[in-house]
Amino acid sequence: MLTIAIIIGFVLVGLATVLTLWRLALGPTMADRILALDTLAIDAIAVVVLMGLSRGSSFSFEAALLIAMMGFVGTVALCKYLIGRAIIE
Repeated sequence: MLTIAIIIGFVLVGLATVLTLWRLALGPTMADRILALDTLAIDAIAVVVLMGLSRGSSFSFEAALLIAMMGFVGTVALCKYLIGRAIIE
């Protein structure tokens, strides 16, 4: 039962990634592209967690946490750059 849920999860995350890449390529503003990059980080977290569930590895959850932290810092830095403020105040 868990295997079917993991496969469905991979399919849905794959669909979300394709739609996010579409928004990244066609986003009319830079803010849309920044949000698309943040969503790609969330998609990567979902893939790592699903891989960890399918393999039974707890190391994957630590990797997902690291990706989440890097995604957050990257999004904040890009947003501060976009509004023209100093990245480190």
